[in-house]
Amino acid sequence: MEAISIEGTPKTPTVNFDTAKGFLEIKGRSIPENSIEFYKPIVDLLERYASKPQTETNVNIQLEYFNTSSSKCILDVFKKLEGINKGGSKVVINWYYEEDDEDMLEAGEDYQAIINVPFKMVQVVD
Repeated sequence: MEAISIEGTPKTPTVNFDTAKGFLEIKGRSIPENSIEFYKPIVDLLERYASKPQTETNVNIQLEYFNTSSSKCILDVFKKLEGINKGGSKVVINWYYEEDDEDMLEAGEDYQAIINVPFKMVQVVD
């Protein structure tokens, strides 16, 4: 199976996607110059992964900030995961947020309302 490992920068998140383990992690800040270009390899790999997913896929999203164009791309990632979940492979999205970050909690709740995939809101305590 394939994997993606992208080292985070001040403008882009760290991404680890191990299809053999059914694990996807996106962590850090997401304000890339071109969000579509940045997220395309992840969406493309999810497309391929959907044809033969693991029985369970765990997704950890721990963003400290993301811009509007990133939010659309993250939704695209979630829509691919929703398709995998509908196909019978269990998908769980763990949405991490700092305890004092109401905006990030609300963003997770907004995604949860749109996407038909189990979400777990996980509060990170400093």
